[in-house]
Amino acid sequence: MFRFICVAVFLISFLILSIPVFLVEWIIGKWNPKLRDYSSLRIVQWGFKVILKITGVRTTVIGEENIPDEPVLFIGNHRSFFDILLTYSRCKRLTGYIAKKEMERIPLLSTWMRFVYCLFLDRENPKEGLKTILQAIEYIKQGISICIFPEGTRNKGEELSMLPFKEGAFKIATKTNCAIIPISMNHTSAIFEDQFPRIKKVHVVIEYGTPIYPKDLSAEEKKHIGAYVQNKIQETIEKNAALV
Repeated sequence: MFRFICVAVFLISFLILSIPVFLVEWIIGKWNPKLRDYSSLRIVQWGFKVILKITGVRTTVIGEENIPDEPVLFIGNHRSFFDILLTYSRCKRLTGYIAKKEMERIPLLSTWMRFVYCLFLDRENPKEGLKTILQAIEYIKQGISICIFPEGTRNKGEELSMLPFKEGAFKIATKTNCAIIPISMNHTSAIFEDQFPRIKKVHVVIEYGTPIYPKDLSAEEKKHIGAYVQNKIQETIEKNAALV
């Protein structure tokens, strides 16, 4: 419980102390929007890295060199709240995450999320969901990467299992022809979810796959692009299971 309490205290303190920082960031944005974007990115990343340090998690990262220096669509399997911290803390470019609509109700946290181009997806309203996907497409065109976990929720099944990927997320790539970067994560639920509410010091593996450009796929692969990418991730998490 000690790690959980430390993480909770840090997170609450970070959000409260952020209140004057929001004003500073807003002023910077009026003068230099790009500087504000990257300062917000680095502040949030710093906070995530401190939390990961408190957890004591040890991370093996494979294939990070596969990420091109261009806006991409990150697609990952999802088993833990910590998936977001583990991946976002490594982003070199501006990257917006697509989160569930309920996150928008959390004071201060949702403000930071908007500052770093996160989008809120209403999973119960297809019309609003389409608007979110269209906004993500615009972000890609503006040079901002997008990350989404297309299982739609955290998978609470067996370690190497995945829920079916929702195909709608892949319109972000097919409409822009940006690269899809598969992210395969092993053992992340062992940090917190497997022994809630305790946080455990564990070893996780993250692997970034080679870029997948929709234009390079066959007609059949492109038609079922969600299943195609999911198979790539499935193969990798099974391969990496022996590393944790």
